Parts: sequence; C-alpha cells; structure tokens
Amino acid sequence: MEDIMAAHLVKQCTCLLREAARLAPAMAPIGQLRLARVAQKTLTSSATSPSSHFPSSMMKLVENENEKVFTLYPGNHIDQLIKKATRPEELLELLDAGHHLNNNHAALIFIRLSRLPFEKPEDKASLIQDARFQQLLHLLNSQISSVWHGTLSRLLRSLYSLGLPETSKELQSVEQEVRWRMRRLKYRHLALLAESCATLSRKQHSQELLAELLMHLERRWTEIEDGRTLVTIMMKVGHLSESLMNRLEDKCLELVEQFGPDELRKVLVTLAAQSRRSVPLLRAVSYHLVQKPFHLTKGKLNFHQTQVCQRLAADLLSLTPSLTSGEVARCAKSFALLKWLNLPLFEAFAQHFLNRAQDTPLPHLCSMLLAFARLNFHPDQEDQFFSLVHEKLGSELAGLEPALQVDLVWALCVLQQAQEAELQTVLHPKFHTQFLGGKSQKDQNIFQKLLHINATALLEHPEYSGPLLPASAVAPRPSALDRKVTPLQKELQETLKGLLGSADRGSLEVATQYGWVLDAEVLLDSDGQFLPLRDFVAPHLAQPIGSQPPPPGAKRLAFLRWEFPNFNNRSKDLLGRFVLARRHILAAGFLIVDVPFYEWLELKSEWQKGAYLKDKIRKAMSEELAK
Repeated sequence: MEDIMAAHLVKQCTCLLREAARLAPAMAPIGQLRLARVAQKTLTSSATSPSSHFPSSMMKLVENENEKVFTLYPGNHIDQLIKKATRPEELLELLDAGHHLNNNHAALIFIRLSRLPFEKPEDKASLIQDARFQQLLHLLNSQISSVWHGTLSRLLRSLYSLGLPETSKELQSVEQEVRWRMRRLKYRHLALLAESCATLSRKQHSQELLAELLMHLERRWTEIEDGRTLVTIMMKVGHLSESLMNRLEDKCLELVEQFGPDELRKVLVTLAAQSRRSVPLLRAVSYHLVQKPFHLTKGKLNFHQTQVCQRLAADLLSLTPSLTSGEVARCAKSFALLKWLNLPLFEAFAQHFLNRAQDTPLPHLCSMLLAFARLNFHPDQEDQFFSLVHEKLGSELAGLEPALQVDLVWALCVLQQAQEAELQTVLHPKFHTQFLGGKSQKDQNIFQKLLHINATALLEHPEYSGPLLPASAVAPRPSALDRKVTPLQKELQETLKGLLGSADRGSLEVATQYGWVLDAEVLLDSDGQFLPLRDFVAPHLAQPIGSQPPPPGAKRLAFLRWEFPNFNNRSKDLLGRFVLARRHILAAGFLIVDVPFYEWLELKSEWQKGAYLKDKIRKAMSEELAK
C-alpha cells in the first residue's frame, strides 16, 4: 500500500513541478517562493501526516495548492483579454498596459489578429508597420523555441494570413522552427500547415516548406487513427499530392467501417472534386451506405450504384415535404444527371411544386423542368402542373438569359407542353440570329436545340403560324456528321451495306433539317421492294435531291441506333432527348426501325445481324399495314 501511495505522490509532485517550470518566466518572486513552500509542504506532509495514507487527502491538498498557484499566475487573465479582443488596437494595447507578456502570449496575439476582420486591405499593411506589432515579433523571435507545438502550427498559419513579407526574419524563424519540430508535431497539425502553405502563401520559401510537409504526411500516414481526421485531411490536402492521396485512400479502406453518413458523403464529394475513381473505395462506401442502419440526409452523389441510388431515393421521399424549393431542384437535377428516374420521388417533387408554386423562384423551376425533360418524366397531375408552369413563365420567359430561354422551350418540347407563344419567342429572327454564326461548342449546342424547337413547331403544331428558322439555317452543318464512330454504329453500317447491296437503294448517315441524323434511310414500295432513293422527293432534307413523288403505298424507313448512354439508368426507356427525336422522325412520315444496343449485343454472326434487320423491316411494314 505504501508503494502505491508513494507512486501517487511522485506523480502529483511531478505534475506540479512541471507546471511550475512552464509558468516560471511570467511569475513574480513571491509566486516562486509560494511554489517552493507548496512543494515542501507536500513532501513533508506525505512523510509525517497520518492522512498521507489516503489518496483522497493527497488529491485534495494538491488541488488546493494548485488553485493558489494559478491564482497568483496572471497568464489566464491575459489569455482571456486576448480571446475577448474585437479590434487590433485592443491587442496591441496589452503591451502598454504593464502586462508581463511571454512568447506564447505573443503567439496567441498574432493568432487572434489573423482572425479579426479588417475593413480595408491597407489596414493590414499598416498594422504590420506598427512599432508595437514589431515589438511583439521581436519578443516572439527571441523565445520561439519555447512556443508550444499546437500554438506554433497555428502561429505560422496566422503569419501567412497576416501577409508578412517573405524577407521577414521572424517569419523565416518560425518556418525553421517548424522544420526542426516536424517529427514531433501531430499529424493533424502538419496537415493544417500544408493547407496553409498551399492556400495562404505562394512564396518560394513556403512552397519549399510545403514539399517537406507533404513528404512527412506521406511517411506518417499510418498515424491516422480516426475517420473524421482522415476525411478532413483528404479534403484539405489530398489534392496536393497524388502519392499522399493514394495512401489516404488505402487508409480509408481500412477505416471505412467506422465512418458515419457524413464521412461517407465527404469521401464521395472529395473523390468527385478531384476526378478520382478508386473502384475499391467506391465499392466499400457503396456497401456501407446500403448495409448500415443510419438515416441518410440530403447530400451529393457522383457515381452510379443501383442500391445506393435506391436508398437515396427512398430516404429523400420521406424528407421531400421538409425540403426547400432549392433543395428539391438540386436533388432533381442530380438524379437527372445520373439518369436515375424514381417515379414516386419525382411525383413528390412535382407535388412539392404544386403546393408551393407561388413561392418557388423561377431558377428552381427551370432546374426542375430540365430534369423532367432529361428523364422524360410526366407527372400524374400533368395538366395542373404545366398550367402553373406556363403561368409562371408567361411574363418572365423573355427576361431570362437567351441560352436558358432556349433550354426551357426545348424542355417543354420534349415534354409535349410547348405553347405557340413560347415557340415564337425563341424562333423570332431577332432572337435566334445571335446563335447562327456561333463557333463555340456551347453556341452549337444551343443552335441544335433551336433546330429541334423549329422541328416541333413544324411537325407537331399544325396551327403554328410562324416564324420559323430560315432555310439556310436548317441546312446540316459539317459538324453534324463529324463524330467518333462507335462499335455498334460501325457494325450496323457494315450489315446495312450488305443488306442493301447497291448504294442507290439506301443512304447511310442522313442529316435531316430537323436536327437529327438517321443511321440509314430506305424507301420500300407496297410489295416491300427497295426503290432508288435518290429519284424521289425527300422533304426531310434541307436540300431535296429528287423530283418524283414516291409511288402510292411506298414507305420510308429510318434506322435509328440506340446506344447505352441513350437510356435511363437500369432501364429500357429512352432519355427525353431521344424520345423527342423518335417523335419527330415519326411525324416526318417515316417508319422507324429501332436498333437498341441490348438486342444487337446478342447477335453473334453476320447472318444473325442481317436476319435481325430484315425481320425488323418486315415487322415495321406489318404494323403499318395493320393500322
């Protein structure tokens, strides 16, 4: 028992004397004398007093004497003054108030100064020139080796933030001290310093320090023990070093089981922001998102994973009534970009707008409409929904940015809800001429949508009275056919060439005046025989080449290839853009031969592919005759 009590005594005295040594520079002689008496009293009582055999008595004595020591030590009062300061002047006045400031106080003052707001940039420059500021720098520099580790890392970040010149010997001294202590600094302090070097200072000496910090971070990555620290470091400094990020991803795989929903979300956002696709890590995150019984809140997703999308949609469905219109718009846009259509969730989005139509800002409505159009989603209460949409767009459409006007009217065309006034707004010569000569990819995409809007007015609105795009504008541009050939496209063309036999019996890659390109076009008579295509009038071309009308009973067939990206995720439903294309081609008088990728991939031989196309042609003709 005596051995145990002796161990407790040594431990308590050691802590007390260590604290006394730390506080010595700022203590008055009376404080030192009092501390000596404390030590003497403690040691004497431990040997003579009967109460020394009881740990509670010893603890009470040490605590009481400790309390008296810290009452005499003025540091806590100065710390509070520094913490409560709201103006730089209040901090600088501490030098003139007779306070006994030490190097750690000076460091804390610089840290506090860096966090105070400055009304003008020049105020920070004049602060650095202040004599009291320079005095603090001198005090700090004279005792830099005794500044605490945690304070040192924050101090350097603060000096960078305050904008000390590169030639400042005090700044260089702090940087050098950081180099000397780098092995002893905590991992999170190194990470914060690396972020500061990268963001607050672009000077050569700070970039050299950054390189050393990153090297130490990479070497000591195994020191990370908790998920929160790991995720923070990934977000703050992962992008600064490829090799470090690889190490952090490995650590993520090790700790991912400990992550909560917020950490998992941040990992996904970080990977997306850095355009990284770590398949093992994404699979691990996906697994835990699905398996763990936590409740998902609003967040972001940047990769396709069926179970995760289903889980997100299910959890968001219950949250929808509490979401703001902006959050609903962003969620709808995110799912649309992922090409993921969850009908109950999107119905809830539509109902959210119906309930709050008057309070929904137009930009949020625009995002929702574009999302609906991309996925070709039609709400159950379609008439009521689009009645409110047209009412809201009526007076504000013309005041929107031109590109957004085109996007909105195009979305309404996809959803078969465009009205004559809306078509006229974007097809008016004063409006569309700004996009005619555009060379940028954005201008070309906008003009492509104008062609689709023009086709909608021409083919789906027989009562439309104009205006329309001029004939010179609807002529196909060279870029319409200048695209990389896909494997499916190449195989389909080769099979069609063998099926047609002669070039005059059909055409490949036909650019129409509607803004769509047909994979192939053929003309069949009433008996199903190929006719020489170039002899007959072709109204779908901007510049018709034939002069004869097709014979009675003749039918034009368009072959349309549907690739994997043309469909909703995990679905055989086409995206809205391609539904619009199909409608236009049908309205132009064609029979359509659909060639989806999932059917074509099952065909192994050339004979199977030729037989498949022949069967498709017969089926299209039979369905037309059945009508």
